[in-house]
Amino acid sequence: MGIHAVSVMLEALNRDAQHATIAKFIQNELDAEREKVALLHQQGSQQAELLREQGAQQFELLIQQQAAAGGLMQSRRTETLTIDISKYRGVEEDSLLRWFVELDDAIRARHIDDGEMQVAFAQSNLAGRAKTWALGLKFHDPCAFGSLGVFKSRLRQTFEPPRAEFRARTELLKLKQGNRDVHAYAQHIRHLTSCISSNPVDEHTLVSVFMQGLADDPVKTHLFRLELDSLEQAISIAE
Repeated sequence: MGIHAVSVMLEALNRDAQHATIAKFIQNELDAEREKVALLHQQGSQQAELLREQGAQQFELLIQQQAAAGGLMQSRRTETLTIDISKYRGVEEDSLLRWFVELDDAIRARHIDDGEMQVAFAQSNLAGRAKTWALGLKFHDPCAFGSLGVFKSRLRQTFEPPRAEFRARTELLKLKQGNRDVHAYAQHIRHLTSCISSNPVDEHTLVSVFMQGLADDPVKTHLFRLELDSLEQAISIAE
């Protein structure tokens, strides 16, 4: 009811009736305002509860993401192994071939995929003459070792004894697995193969050497039933 309508109605009443009507009008207005306030409060409580629920859900999601990330990092840490290798000094009693095999295994176990990091790790395991030689090359040419392959090649050219390629070929052709696992045996063959550059051994010969040198077990029997085109194919099946 508007104020003008109330004024017209009050003019027709006596004083006591006017007071009663005004009091009732004020009470009605107060009740209406209280209802509005109560409704707003209820809506605000519902909104606040909704916000709390959303916040709780977001917090739970964050916890799950952190737990998943932590589990992934833990898994990576678990899968990464630290394998110590001997120092190569560049002297006659040190076997460069054996050191290369140790180096490759350590790099694989540590998951060192970056080329520069592989070279840096290899250099950190040099000592004596070999370390002095590497530092001298790096001093004159910071990019002397562009990759691990280049590093190995230059190290081999400098420190391998004469007729090393002939010796590598001879060792390769009579190599046996022995008590080693297939992975170590395959790594040895890979390295001997990399040492023979002037007249490389063809793939079919490498496959034959690898298969003949395997320990007698069902894997060897299975390989001889297959037609294999490359050493890596044979290794992947054997491993």
